[in-house]
Amino acid sequence: MAAPHPAHPVRLGRVAVVLGLLETFGPISMDLYLPALPQLAAELDTSESLAQATMSACMLGLAFGQLVVGPLSDRIGRRRPLLAGIGLFALLSLACAVTPSIELLLAARFFQGLCGSAGIVIALAVARDLTDGVELVRLLVMLTTVGALAPIVAPVVGGQLAPVMGWRGIFGVLAGIGVALFALAATSLPESLPPGARRVRGSGHEFGTVLRDRLFLCFLLVSTCGGVAFFTYLASISFVLQDSFSLTPQLFSACFAANAVMSVVGAQINRVVVRRAGPARMYAISTTTTAVAAVAMLVSVLLDAGLVAMMIPLGLMMLASGGSQSNGSALALADHRARAGTAAALLGTSSFAIGPVVAPLVSLGGTSPLTMSITMAVAYGCAGALVWVAVLPRLRRRAVAPAEVGAVTPELPPPP
Repeated sequence: MAAPHPAHPVRLGRVAVVLGLLETFGPISMDLYLPALPQLAAELDTSESLAQATMSACMLGLAFGQLVVGPLSDRIGRRRPLLAGIGLFALLSLACAVTPSIELLLAARFFQGLCGSAGIVIALAVARDLTDGVELVRLLVMLTTVGALAPIVAPVVGGQLAPVMGWRGIFGVLAGIGVALFALAATSLPESLPPGARRVRGSGHEFGTVLRDRLFLCFLLVSTCGGVAFFTYLASISFVLQDSFSLTPQLFSACFAANAVMSVVGAQINRVVVRRAGPARMYAISTTTTAVAAVAMLVSVLLDAGLVAMMIPLGLMMLASGGSQSNGSALALADHRARAGTAAALLGTSSFAIGPVVAPLVSLGGTSPLTMSITMAVAYGCAGALVWVAVLPRLRRRAVAPAEVGAVTPELPPPP
């Protein structure tokens, strides 16, 4: 493992907590007001599809903002873009709370996501600044664990807040969370990229260098498929459970939180096993498991087997996905320490950019268990196939230094 730069000696445990909280910008922006989506649609006199599009607008902001913030942080350091993004996120959350129409809400949500993207991309870049290989996987799992508290707590809190203060009040709560995270980052997160390690060339050159890495491109494709599947779940599950299965907002929140717990459990299993099995093997296992579970969920819906039969494979998907993201990120960033912000931005954008477009399109005729399960099965199925057809063969062909990615080459799973 590469040691942290001597200019920024840090305690990784404490930093992991701060970085994990910064990673919550995506989940809290979505999950806190998930139980209020039907209420939002009714109050603004709009359709389910446009109500879901408020999530899509934020996710697109989260995606494309990373393409600006990531390379910028490679050039001027991590702290300044991070603090600016968090502060503006808080202000735009207040704008969402007072918007009078769905059109203005869509615009405010896009810019809210644009600013919130700073927390997501810089958290990953800082982690890559500080460590690598298997230890990077373990650090990313710590981030995932801390960040996963948001999808556990947020829908439960949102389910309780929605009947009391409505969706506008929930955006006011988001503004308060932004202020708290600003104070935490300003006081607890040191600069991890010293001036001597910063990039001086333009972002176009840095993007070109990263994108010429074909193995990295394969990881981007897998990440894109996973993002489509997960965002479809995120945008659809509220309508599926509350409308199709008649769950109350409180019961929906409990089911959603249970799935988030499964993701945390999966991340912890990965953290324990990855030192022995290696990131590549764990990556192949987790992506394959999500694909199989997604197909099982589709079968249960086609057979009309009921809520429990649908939720069991959905929980298995969340369990497996808890390990796939950290392993995939560590493997993708292995050869790009000098451009960690740029590479992290591309990874984040691949996860956030396509899903927000696909989810509203598949729900134009109404959201149902079938539309959700078909989309997730296709997306996760493509991700699993890409890992076996494109990622693993390239990992085998590439002479990877053991110190860089935790000696994963000898531990690759055998070809199917």
